[in-house]
Amino acid sequence: MVVNYGPIIRKLRVTQRAMERAMLGVSLRDRIRNVEIGRRTRVTDIAQRVAKLKWQWAGHIVRRKDGRWGPKMLEWLP
Repeated sequence: MVVNYGPIIRKLRVTQRAMERAMLGVSLRDRIRNVEIGRRTRVTDIAQRVAKLKWQWAGHIVRRKDGRWGPKMLEWLP
C-alpha cells in the first residue's frame, strides 16, 4: 500500500503559514511572501519536521530488540 502524503503536507504547510501570519499580525491582503514570513518567524518548515520525525521513528523501530516484527521484516529473505 502506497500512501500519497502530498495533500496532507500541503494542508499542514497552509495551516503553519496561517499560524505564522497570526503570530506576526500580518494579513493575506498584505501580500507578504511565505519565504519572508518564514524568515521573520524562524519556525522550522513543517514538512522538514515531519520527515525528520518519520526517520527518527523508523530508527527507533529498527533498534528494538524485544522480538517484534519490525526488525525481522527488514532482515527477512523470502
